[in-house]
Amino acid sequence: MSQDITADALNQIMNAKKAGKESLNLARHSKLLESVLKIAKEHNYIEEFKIEDEILTIKIGKLNKCQAIKPRYYVKKEGIDKYIRRYLPARDFGIIIVSTNKGLMTNIELHEEKIGGSVIAYFY
Repeated sequence: MSQDITADALNQIMNAKKAGKESLNLARHSKLLESVLKIAKEHNYIEEFKIEDEILTIKIGKLNKCQAIKPRYYVKKEGIDKYIRRYLPARDFGIIIVSTNKGLMTNIELHEEKIGGSVIAYFY
């Protein structure tokens, strides 16, 4: 295991999906991971997640792929299109999660707000 809890969790989600499991339990979690999962839940990539007794339980939804973006590149407001082309299979298909000074946002919200930030992960 590495020091990046978010990357480890997204890898475990993909491993569980490939193994045909509908849910998984994680012992390690962070506020950043919870925020990423909240955005994924809003876009139906994760059906549900909850924390009970320091164990994070995640129920996988309509997910094809999710992965952390390493290293976490800084993106200017006009530079997000480069990462959309690199990580997403098609335009308007999937999301890239970006950490900004206004909190975590998707690439769609980034275009509306016209701000930049550090890329964290992608889902499709």
